[in-house]
Amino acid sequence: MLRRPQAEQILGEWGVRDVTPPSAAERDKLRDEADLNAHAGRPLPRRVRLGRTEADRYFASLGGPLPYMQRLRQIDEETADHERRLAAAYARHARDPERWRRIVARWNFTAVNALIDAHNRWYPIEASLPMSPRSRDYVDVGGKPYRRPVLDPRWVFDRFPA
Repeated sequence: MLRRPQAEQILGEWGVRDVTPPSAAERDKLRDEADLNAHAGRPLPRRVRLGRTEADRYFASLGGPLPYMQRLRQIDEETADHERRLAAAYARHARDPERWRRIVARWNFTAVNALIDAHNRWYPIEASLPMSPRSRDYVDVGGKPYRRPVLDPRWVFDRFPA
């Protein structure tokens, strides 16, 4: 435990101290380097926080990506995998439109669509999206709706027409 005078000495709670030779030398050195500092002579801008730093956000940041971030990455990876495999199949069967339609009709998007459904349902809550009073829905993220479209034959034919 610190004695009171030692705590005041460490924390400096009583005000401005007398100038000591080391602090005078440091002050002179800073004054000489003032022309190198772009902020010299100007007050620094205050940092305005847009919201409170909440404990749950702080602790979540220590644990790595949040579940919705992991889910979004998995959706993107699986969608890219489907596109690669569909591009390969399209290259083989593009000349036969009927066969291409049958292949697309049998294509299985169940796993990625389950992830997309979970994303569309839980993302606004997990990411704490604000509500828009005009649309009475959650706000757009980066200018785009947060909802992801499900993958289906229409999605495939938009990319690889029959």
